[in-house]
Amino acid sequence: MKVKEKEGSHGLTPTDTGGKKLPEGWERKKLGEILEIARGGSPRPIKSYLTDASNGINWIKIGDVKPGTKYIGETAQKIKPEGIKKSRFVQEGDFLLSNSMSFGRPYILKTSGCIHDGWLVLKKKANNIDENYLFQVLGSNSVVEQFDSLAAGSTVRNLNTSLVSKVLIPLPSLLEQKHIVLEIEKISDETKQLESIYQQKITALDELKKSILKKAFEGKL
Repeated sequence: MKVKEKEGSHGLTPTDTGGKKLPEGWERKKLGEILEIARGGSPRPIKSYLTDASNGINWIKIGDVKPGTKYIGETAQKIKPEGIKKSRFVQEGDFLLSNSMSFGRPYILKTSGCIHDGWLVLKKKANNIDENYLFQVLGSNSVVEQFDSLAAGSTVRNLNTSLVSKVLIPLPSLLEQKHIVLEIEKISDETKQLESIYQQKITALDELKKSILKKAFEGKL
């Protein structure tokens, strides 16, 4: 496959980052070029803003995330509407990125609400990037390694808007993005099927072992 060598809008040739050439029509883009990136904020003291009222605003925390999940759809707590101006309001379809602890883990919002300063919110600037492709790229080894490298010089290992904006990702056409996601999902489904079959075999083997031991103890072997 021929490779486009011309300089992109970011001023980099395909070999300037990552050391590998990109397929023709692909670009490398900084996240800051294609996404609006901002940090959350916490109204303080937070206990004064928590509420059970029906008009409360979802208060999105790391604790609301289930292990291995892709989406955040509900929260355990809400804050008073007046807390919005002291926090950051996010909407369904936005991406959240944890900026400390297990930093760099992406999630897609299936609800709206406010986020504290342990989150970064990423909003698409245009429609040239598929939601599921962005999710896969943000969780890829290449991007995680960039997060890790950028945070390495910090006294406290965390991410901020400036660091995340510098991260480079490969950006093919929208059609190619959707094709890549389909292939990844196909492989994922096949892997889950294999895991299920493997687990069934392990269970069957355990039962066989128990049966053999039972017969041995009863002197029936």
